[in-house]
Amino acid sequence: QNIAQEYHSTIDKFSQQIIISQIETLLNYADRFYQRQFITRQKANSQILDRVEEILNAHLNNISLPDRQLPSVQFVVESLNLSPNYLNGVLKTLTGQSTQQHIHERLIEKAKERLSTTSLSVGEIAYELGFEYPQSFSKLFKQKTNQSPIAFRKAFN
Repeated sequence: QNIAQEYHSTIDKFSQQIIISQIETLLNYADRFYQRQFITRQKANSQILDRVEEILNAHLNNISLPDRQLPSVQFVVESLNLSPNYLNGVLKTLTGQSTQQHIHERLIEKAKERLSTTSLSVGEIAYELGFEYPQSFSKLFKQKTNQSPIAFRKAFN
């Protein structure tokens, strides 16, 4: 109402700034309302995190899939029947990570486990995890751990 009133009244040199301030206030209220849902739904949100972990564990532990693919944000949100933005907000609130970062973190954990407990080649582990190209796996691994998969294996042994 304030914006409409300002817009329809006599325009002066302050009108534009006042309208912008009113819009900014409206957006701040909307952001507050959006963020409040994550605070008031802590128990439900932790259950969502548990479900995300279950989905990723089931996917990453099922290494016998013939058409193995990397777990994606789309895969997780479809499994949970949530919107990508909502899941991202929940995970950011609980873990400080986006959905994609969380998936990458789980991939790296599984890769470290496979590198330290098996004698499989880096390429075989990459394919097990769902990477189409071992180079993509090595690049992500190095980006997240600051060392190559081979260097990790050598340091672990």
